Parts: sequence; structure tokens; C-alpha cells
Amino acid sequence: MQLNSLHDLYVHQLQDLHSAEKQILRALPKMIKAANNADLEAALDHHREQTETHVDRLEKILKSLDKSVRGEKCKGMEGVLDEGAEMISFKGAPEVLDAGLIMAAQRVEHYEMAAYGCLRTYAKVLGDLASAQVLQTTLDEEADADRKMTQLAEFSINPSASKAGQPASPKLVPKERKTA
Repeated sequence: MQLNSLHDLYVHQLQDLHSAEKQILRALPKMIKAANNADLEAALDHHREQTETHVDRLEKILKSLDKSVRGEKCKGMEGVLDEGAEMISFKGAPEVLDAGLIMAAQRVEHYEMAAYGCLRTYAKVLGDLASAQVLQTTLDEEADADRKMTQLAEFSINPSASKAGQPASPKLVPKERKTA
């Protein structure tokens, strides 16, 4: 592929992100099924619903540019999702596995936020202000999903995971007093 203009790069990256979002849609049901915590499961399911909307938005932007959604497979997202699949394959304490799922989900979110932020900026520079606003809306949703994962991690899952595998604290038994 030849990239001779910012517009070429913009289209290429829109197609790349479309590929990434489609891969995420295929991975999320497995992550949802692997979640042990009901709040984590609900957050992942909500993000699955949002991701369907994100795919539709990217398709509309590409259509407005008279471009196909087809592009090369997003190898970056493939790698991030492979790490998440590895986490799903692990066995262990449910709380610890959920902490790992959050980490995997946040890696996805951060990848998406970087991509949407760049694309929004390209759209602004290219004068595609309507698409820039759509991309900003999606960026805001990705950031919100990341914040929700952080809250789940900090206030629920990670504290539970920190106790997993710890031996029960020994009961304190008072020492016998010596009598003289």
C-alpha cells in the first residue's frame, strides 16, 4: 500500500481500526463467559454492545469517504487479543483471573483510545469535522469503559484478588503465664 497523503493514512487507519473492532466483537463473548464477577461480566457485555455501534460508525465514515471497510487485518489488536485469550485459558482463583481479565480489557481500551484519538485529529486536519465529532464520541465511550474497568479493579476485584491464595491468619492464642 502506498501512503502519499494524510488522507491515504486516514483511510488506511480507519480500515485498520474497523478490523480491530471486528476482532474485539469476536473476542468479547469469550471474555464475558470467562468473567466470574457479575459486575465485570455486565461491564464487558455493555462494551460489547458499544463495540457494535463503533463498528457501525466506522462503516458510515468509510462509506462517506466512498471507501471500502476492507483492509488488512489489524495485527496490533490481534496480538493484544491473543494475550487476553491466554488469560482466559489460565486456571486459578476466580478473583485473580478476573483481575487478569480487567488488565486484558484495559489493554484493548488503551489501544482503541490511541487509535481513535489519532483518527479524530486526522479528521480535523482534513476538514472532516462531522467524522471528527463521531470519532470523539467513540473515544469518549472508550475512555469511559476504561474508567469503569479501573473502578471495578480498584474497589472490588483487585482487593479480593489480593486475598486469594493467602493462608488464613492464625488465631492468636494467649501465652500461658508462668506461675512462681
